[in-house]
Amino acid sequence: MRMMLILQKKLQIIAVIKLVKILPVILVSFLITNSVKGQDSCAIQVSLLTCSPGNELYSIFGHSALRIHDQSTGTDIVYNYGTFDFNDPDFYTKFVKGKLLYFLSQNNYADFIYSYSLEGRSIAEQYLQLTCAQKIQLQQFVWKNMQEENRYYKYDFLYDNCTTRLRDIIEQFQDAEMKTGIIPQASDKTFRNALYDYLDKGQMHWSKLGIDLVLGSTIDKKMSNREAMFLPEYLETGIDSTRNQQQYLVAIKQFPVPINQSETNQYSLLVTPIFIFSIVFLLIISLSFSKNLIIARALNLFDHIYFTLLGLLGCLFIFMWFGTDHKQTTYNYNLLWAWPTHIFWFFSKRYPYFRNFYVTLYFIVGSLVLILWFFLPQQLNVSLIPIVGIAAFRSWKGRLDKEKLLQPIMK
Repeated sequence: MRMMLILQKKLQIIAVIKLVKILPVILVSFLITNSVKGQDSCAIQVSLLTCSPGNELYSIFGHSALRIHDQSTGTDIVYNYGTFDFNDPDFYTKFVKGKLLYFLSQNNYADFIYSYSLEGRSIAEQYLQLTCAQKIQLQQFVWKNMQEENRYYKYDFLYDNCTTRLRDIIEQFQDAEMKTGIIPQASDKTFRNALYDYLDKGQMHWSKLGIDLVLGSTIDKKMSNREAMFLPEYLETGIDSTRNQQQYLVAIKQFPVPINQSETNQYSLLVTPIFIFSIVFLLIISLSFSKNLIIARALNLFDHIYFTLLGLLGCLFIFMWFGTDHKQTTYNYNLLWAWPTHIFWFFSKRYPYFRNFYVTLYFIVGSLVLILWFFLPQQLNVSLIPIVGIAAFRSWKGRLDKEKLLQPIMK
């Protein structure tokens, strides 16, 4: 019995702490709602919520959601188009193939705010100046989307995501005369450069490398002002500047979870891809000029493994291009240095003349790729320069030392 009383007291304390944390948010929300209601007699208030980036890759670009507060029914719901079922047994297969369905979900506003405050992520809230009829129509549209047969959609990272869905909804129900101003941070910027801003700020150098490996040249086109609103913060800026001749679309903008001016996480240059790959490059180049037979045979084995890995990487690029529904993994210029045919490197020593032709051709192409690195239609990651440099150099060295390379690894 005593243990039960202690447990009840602990639960009560936790509930009080949670209430204390949420209470200021609810109070601010009440004051803002009544302030907006003073300008608009409609019982429904619609606002766009923009959440700041998190610390994980899935959250690094931020998030957008739609809040509909209906005082006539006492409901305060946040609608989120960025939900997926992680427990789906085929989750990874669908994700890789671009067949994973996202869906619309709903949360209580207070719970939504509380969860983001725990993560230390700020939330900007923009109350939209819509007519009462527009708000009712928008609410009914979202209700219809919440029906099981309408909730699901095939996610597209750039053109159909949780943020672009809200952009389209707002555009659909705002006045036709409303025009969006220029988004300064998106001016003359490609999709890839826009992603870089967040990855660099979050110091996600390895994630940036992975994105640059998999995503092809399609994301190197310059964004239009409207296309830029695939990112939550860009949509927020766009909505801020949307207006007609009489008024702005945003009536009031507040921060239910204030901006957290936290210190930038420190990182070490020693763990970045460019540093690690450069060290490997210098090591392989240095060993390649050694006349020690054991080192030469070790490098022979290294060549087999290295080029086979590059070949497997090339096969992955081909699969992502032709074997999936992802639009952004097509036209990948990384195939210029990661040839799928490298997987046959183990067998090339059986055909010395073909091998000599192959390594010579690859040396020429690899060298051209390095020379034209910054002029290709696709922005390749600079961390890959040492990787391509090793492959090109070992091809050249292998051509010069063909007799040594064709010796068996073990006597």
